[in-house]
Amino acid sequence: MNNYTTSSRITKSRRRVHKNLKKHNPKHPNPSPPPTPPSSTHTATTMPRRIKNHRKPRWAKPKGEGSSSSLPPMVPASAPARVWEPGVDGIGEGEELQCDPSAYDSLYAFHVGWPCLSFDILRDSLGLVRTEFPHTVFAVSGSQIQLRNDSSSSSLLQAEKSSWNSIEILKLSNLTGRKQKLVPIKTSMEVSDEDGDSSDSDDDGDEMDQPGPRRPTLQASLPLDFLFGLVIPQYALMPLLRKVAHEGCVNRIRSMPQNPHICASWSDTGYVQVWDIISHLNFLAESQSDVTRGTPSAFNQAPLAVFKHKDEGYAIDWSPVVPGRLLSGDHCPPVRINSDCNKHIHLWEPSSGTTWEVDPVPFVGHTGSVEDLQWSPTEENVFASCSADGCIGIWDTRLGRSPAFYFKAHNADVNVISWNRLASCMLASGSDDGSFSIRDLRVIKVDNSPVAHFEYHKHPITSIEWSPHEGSAVAVTSSDNQLTIWDLSLERDEEEEAEFRAQMSENVNAPRDLPPQLLFIHQGQKDLKELHWHAQIPGMIMSTAADGFNILMPSNIANSLPPVGAQ
Repeated sequence: MNNYTTSSRITKSRRRVHKNLKKHNPKHPNPSPPPTPPSSTHTATTMPRRIKNHRKPRWAKPKGEGSSSSLPPMVPASAPARVWEPGVDGIGEGEELQCDPSAYDSLYAFHVGWPCLSFDILRDSLGLVRTEFPHTVFAVSGSQIQLRNDSSSSSLLQAEKSSWNSIEILKLSNLTGRKQKLVPIKTSMEVSDEDGDSSDSDDDGDEMDQPGPRRPTLQASLPLDFLFGLVIPQYALMPLLRKVAHEGCVNRIRSMPQNPHICASWSDTGYVQVWDIISHLNFLAESQSDVTRGTPSAFNQAPLAVFKHKDEGYAIDWSPVVPGRLLSGDHCPPVRINSDCNKHIHLWEPSSGTTWEVDPVPFVGHTGSVEDLQWSPTEENVFASCSADGCIGIWDTRLGRSPAFYFKAHNADVNVISWNRLASCMLASGSDDGSFSIRDLRVIKVDNSPVAHFEYHKHPITSIEWSPHEGSAVAVTSSDNQLTIWDLSLERDEEEEAEFRAQMSENVNAPRDLPPQLLFIHQGQKDLKELHWHAQIPGMIMSTAADGFNILMPSNIANSLPPVGAQ
């Protein structure tokens, strides 16, 4: 299973953007290292990716050895460098992309056995804003164990495999990295020149914070053979396990922000279920190290609530304003796209701490599958939806079961949306054609054209999410195997960019056609599905793909203090 991480970090300046990926040919070393750039800029960065003609994966376990994994090589100081553009440049025979860990303040990778289409980072009581390493992260994910629907798989085996699915509760601890200083948060899309310039300087504490003999720990019950770590060999992730049996594949899973031990899951069987995982979280919270090996059976646990849609779905969201209020929207199979398909959105109202009443009268308005749902971060009765019909709907639960406003957002399916928690007038949407857009809801009824539109990705957008710590930053994943981070406050300064190019011309041939708002590119995961920012650890992102999870903290994403009263 090939999982190398290729990344590029763009210099974060309010008027400059820079991207560097270095291609290294080990047959032609260069004894002259590149000059060190000024302290006000970030250095060139690369991460590793193996060339295809290598026969043996570098993390393959030699016979007779333990379960620790080998790691890809780092960039040698003497390596010649030139920019490698994903989707543009290829990798020739004998060439490989090498790793420069200065692109990240922290980077880890792990696998929980089966692929996970969806996950959520759980809020915890370890601190509202955490910037000191080592970090601890709690998360919940759902497995995707599927068989092809053909004659080679008996119905009995298919039923058995379906019952193998589970909800996994994870704890990752002792995650180390570089320290950065906190900077004031930006809550407006308008950023002054002075504010922008203040974020350019490098932070102190460039050395990795290494807390003695402790090791990063993934608390999940899987053999070490499934896991591997990146960047620092002695900090490879170590596993232990808690999981709950789930009937059918988990299409999407979300945790309630006010009570993170309450989670809702969408199953491919058409059921939406609500779970209480408090006992498993307590077990993990009290566990200080990996205490078992192997893969114990999943716990059989009854859900708190169950609702059956007529079709499966993906859209689900908890209200950040009203605890326990939930929305779920169903999917329209392609074979029924022009028929009397459901395309329904149902509202769940909590009747107590552990019970819900689902309104049988759905919200109806889309002509295609309901792909994603987002509650307003400030208004308890307002939510947004997106659909395979290319439209976005804005709904008010007090105004009936039709959208209050409905508009064409993309020329293809709208796969995902994200409502900005810091600038609540901003809504981001990602499409099946690879584009994503930003709209200002204050003027949407007068002019529904986007305030920003990007076509950098050439494959479907699979996830999009605003940063909970910086109102102008948004992260995107795509089927082109790239995770990109964007800062809408950035703009191009030709003079400063020319000066930087002249300085680096002997070492880097930087591309000239990148959007100035593109801040960071992370690669190496195959078939990326979903990402989330950590609400309590500024700058931390977790992503899932067909070949596992990554946790990353790009070094040019400044740590920010959240505003008073932030969710």
